[in-house]
Amino acid sequence: MKAPFQLRREGPVAHLRLDRPELHNAFDAALVAGLTDALARLGTDPGVRVVVLEGEGASFSAGADLNWMRGMAAAGEIENRDDALALARLLRTLDELPRPTIARVHGAAFGGGVGLVAACDIAIGVPEAKFGLTESKLGLLPAVISPYVVAAIGPRQARRWFASAEIFDAQEAMRIGLLHQVVNATALDTAVQRQVDLLLKAGPIAAASAKALVRNVQAASGPVAIDAANAALIARLRVSPEGQEGIAAFLEKRKPRWVSD
Repeated sequence: MKAPFQLRREGPVAHLRLDRPELHNAFDAALVAGLTDALARLGTDPGVRVVVLEGEGASFSAGADLNWMRGMAAAGEIENRDDALALARLLRTLDELPRPTIARVHGAAFGGGVGLVAACDIAIGVPEAKFGLTESKLGLLPAVISPYVVAAIGPRQARRWFASAEIFDAQEAMRIGLLHQVVNATALDTAVQRQVDLLLKAGPIAAASAKALVRNVQAASGPVAIDAANAALIARLRVSPEGQEGIAAFLEKRKPRWVSD
């Protein structure tokens, strides 16, 4: 049986490509489980510094597979809860992956596909891409993906798009914060590569820890706690081998050792 995704390595960069083009890269249980396992392995691989998430065919991801939805509609509440928790684990794994992630959005993203985009650190799309949180048309809500979508676009925007199920374009996605950049299709790979190059020039530990810093700042209970935590973090980084090398390279006007020529 054909695997539902491809994993390709280019040095320190891992490309995870959803590979169900005939179904617009829609989710089913096998794809969710496979992506979760692949991401978990990449997160512990010291040779991986950046992960690019992309799709095969015309779409980035159309969300839930229709056959999967039929099966869940016929299942009981416990089975549906377990199924939803599996998707939650995938998104949590992607969101908390200790490596920078880039969503390469070359086509439509709906439902869970929007969740994947929102859970990545950087998202770049083409003008032709379309987006939709269309669950309310089915009498449902994008509950599992909501933490990541709300974090990306904010609560006020989320209230609109969750309720209306309206389709929106790439420019609107960038305006509300779901995409960071919109480029022509011919420039998409160049734009993604530029972000990869920037990430590879950053300290590996620093780049990998950036999302944890943001998460901790958001979760801090008060100014005293956040100041103490941030002071402790920068102190650890300054005396770490990476921090020492980065400062020395700056003072000596040379590239740090982690930047290849």
